[in-house]
Amino acid sequence: MRILVMIWALMLALAGCTGKPSIDDPKLSDRALRIEEFFDGKVVATGQFQDTFGTVRRRFDVDIDGTWDGRTLTLVEDFDYEDGSEERRIWRMTKTGPQTWTGTADGVLGQARGTARGDTFNWVYRIDLPVPDGTLRVAFDDWLWLVSDTRVYNRAYMKKFGVDIGEVHITFDKVR
Repeated sequence: MRILVMIWALMLALAGCTGKPSIDDPKLSDRALRIEEFFDGKVVATGQFQDTFGTVRRRFDVDIDGTWDGRTLTLVEDFDYEDGSEERRIWRMTKTGPQTWTGTADGVLGQARGTARGDTFNWVYRIDLPVPDGTLRVAFDDWLWLVSDTRVYNRAYMKKFGVDIGEVHITFDKVR
């Protein structure tokens, strides 16, 4: 009986694990996501946060004004949440190599780190995230994929104390 309980516990633990992307995953297109080009100018986005059970907890729209000066990409992000609240986040992202980035924004602890490869960009950071009743310290593992010349899809995995707490899904559209 003890062995059955251990097997059941192991199966339950494995069922809770989700596969996550890797920067080394095979590319599905020949497109190249150049963050500094895509986000230079006006971009609009819509997204939502889902908890680990899949329940949508929050929806939002974002207007982004980006400027690229040849070294630093500055993103002014204005969030409008469905509950009527608003937030502004300003990212300053520095290209540190052909495929690497660092960045800061209010609430980000230390520096965010990014890696680009093909049509994929991975952005990792910890942040004190404003929530309706205060702030929540979380770790983000952000994945962006260029799906067309004018659209980027983003799936971000959120953790607290190393435990998955949910995901953010965003579609970014370049305004021409």
